[in-house]
Amino acid sequence: MAALTGDALGVLTRDALGALDAADKLAAFRDRFELPEGVIYLDGNSLGPVPKETPGRIADVVAREWGVSLIRAWTEHDWIGLPLRVGAKIGRLIGGAPDSTVVADSTSVNLFKLLAAALEMRPGRQTILTETGNFPTDLYMAQGLTALLGRGHVLRTVDDPLGALGADVAVLMLTHVNYRSGAMHDMEAVTRAAHEAGALVLWDLSHSVGAVPLQLAADDVDLAVGCGYKFLNGGPGAPAFLYVAPRLQAGLKSPLTGWLGHAEPFAFGSVYRAAAGVARAVVGTPPVLSLAALEVGVDLMLRAPMAELRAKSVRLAAMFMALVGQECGADGFVLLTPADAALRGSQVSFAHPAGYAIMQALIERGVIGDFRAPDVLRFGLAPLYVRYVDVWDAVAVLRDVMRGGVWQEERFGVRRPVT
Repeated sequence: MAALTGDALGVLTRDALGALDAADKLAAFRDRFELPEGVIYLDGNSLGPVPKETPGRIADVVAREWGVSLIRAWTEHDWIGLPLRVGAKIGRLIGGAPDSTVVADSTSVNLFKLLAAALEMRPGRQTILTETGNFPTDLYMAQGLTALLGRGHVLRTVDDPLGALGADVAVLMLTHVNYRSGAMHDMEAVTRAAHEAGALVLWDLSHSVGAVPLQLAADDVDLAVGCGYKFLNGGPGAPAFLYVAPRLQAGLKSPLTGWLGHAEPFAFGSVYRAAAGVARAVVGTPPVLSLAALEVGVDLMLRAPMAELRAKSVRLAAMFMALVGQECGADGFVLLTPADAALRGSQVSFAHPAGYAIMQALIERGVIGDFRAPDVLRFGLAPLYVRYVDVWDAVAVLRDVMRGGVWQEERFGVRRPVT
């Protein structure tokens, strides 16, 4: 593997990286998280750690809001407004137009709703187009939808989606940052190309939000979904969000027409009538405890300047790649993540035939990344709490694991994904 040199990064020593930590404008954010001693956590792109404010917030919701106000809390503490209130905050993180983002359901369910709505908005076009290697659940939801609809609707998966845009494509469905490699699409250019072909674009932002700068309104994005438990640190299974551009909201027809997406949910009429705006995409009663936890993570993220986050992310990744090349360049690792910062998100991925065993050996020694079948080691670099010295120390452990041959032990030989 070709290693980056120190020419662009300076001399790569632990002391030099420690000096960067001392000058880091984001350094104070690390103290806002619960991070176990002796652990280097490089899996925030899969599940973010617990913000220190979260347990107290959840306890307050349970003891004071639920415990004292009981059912009155829906109005006294505006539980009913949580989907739109937290959605508006996420809208700021993704650069969305005002009143275009709502928190509801899971990423998969939101994807299903918006794909169905997109097909409805492009009558005569029957193809959902996506790329090879897209996140599996996105593919599964599209497969299920097209099977349900029938009538010639299809999901087409290709290596070059822009080259496959044609008069049959209703919606182009893409994940902004690839979950395996960390490669990132040019959102503005892709969206423009799809529009020129008459198609809508639906972006999955699950590996983008809170990690890379986003400007959905400026990029004229149509539709987007994303999760709350990765870089937003909303907790396991945190509610997801969806975005609908203002120009599309009046024509949005969700296939799931639940009571809270009704224009008058508390009138309890027997016939569905869609709420105005993006609120029509809400389906059922909001999960208050989960939303309260997510709001803590979102509020924390809003306090961090995105320009600083991105600059640190870029440097962390460059140093990680350079150090792996320097320390483990002869160990068979193949870099999957683009070296060009403009083409990657906030993770670094390598392929190795013994990837599962190597990752298990790293985790045993306190370096927590993750593995994706068949051979991918992923290292998430969340700038809010990952330090520069963490990169040095993680690669040092990787070097020792490879030199010591621990990963070759039989107990690490079973290949299965780490949950």
